[in-house]
Amino acid sequence: MSKKRNLKIFKRSIIVSSIIGLLLIHFFIPRLITEIRNPIVGLIKRNKPVEVEFKEGTDTTSNRKEFVFKSFDDIKLSAYLIKSKTETPKGTIILLHGIRSNKNHFLGLSTFLAENGYNSVALDLRAHGDSEGQFCTFGVFEKKDVQKLVDYLIDKENLKNIGVWGQSLGGAVAIQSMGFDKRISFGVIESTFTDYQTIVNDYFDLHAGFSFLPFSNYLSSRAATIAEFDADDAKPIKYCENINQPILIVHGNKDKRIDISYGKANFSTIKSSQKKFLEIDNANHLNVWKVGGNTYFNEVLDFLDNRQ
Repeated sequence: MSKKRNLKIFKRSIIVSSIIGLLLIHFFIPRLITEIRNPIVGLIKRNKPVEVEFKEGTDTTSNRKEFVFKSFDDIKLSAYLIKSKTETPKGTIILLHGIRSNKNHFLGLSTFLAENGYNSVALDLRAHGDSEGQFCTFGVFEKKDVQKLVDYLIDKENLKNIGVWGQSLGGAVAIQSMGFDKRISFGVIESTFTDYQTIVNDYFDLHAGFSFLPFSNYLSSRAATIAEFDADDAKPIKYCENINQPILIVHGNKDKRIDISYGKANFSTIKSSQKKFLEIDNANHLNVWKVGGNTYFNEVLDFLDNRQ
């Protein structure tokens, strides 16, 4: 009698566990992909961006303006504008951070750019930093946010010759923005992916230790549904076909999070006649700036100064 009872309890526990597992897969796990402001997700330890020592120079604090503008869907987005130290700026560069980072990551870079003749605008992407929003949409909504930022910079700040510099997620947003809005004159793209569903599968493999494409595709599709964006539109490589502006693609050859082959695929798809691919030897996903050092920043500066 006790054996039958134990077997019945065991079967019930299997059923309950299965139901809980399915509920987690359907309702919770997809949110780990797109929901930046989920309180439970916020408890999970995240890797912080690796900073780099920049050339000595004056601090941008006294030359920094924080402003807020509204996006296409009426959420408030926060940004810093740091003016060039030169009398006649060479251009204005919108700086776009990686996932779960924020605009403060770019304060050192803003100093470097200001001292070399460029205004910069460090943006908190939606759901990040001081910007409103709950979900990351991997460029689908963010490219429209950047478009509204360009509107603001032209109309309110009287700025022109506007470019983008993006890292990882920010690189994906930058590519989509360049293909979406031709007012963006140039771009620097670091360590980014070709399409949303592929990179979700790669990250699943990285963290789970195995890859099962139907399952990761389900998670990515479900996450997009929750965040209300079109997963098929989250494809930087699709927007590469529309890019004819000068562009520099940068990738570390030891990147295990986003493989360098994706950077090369984006590069080969870009239509621009003025494009350059820069491979950073021995750099991983987080330390391109550190490994590249001053040599790298001087190469980027050379690209910025000599584009046509």
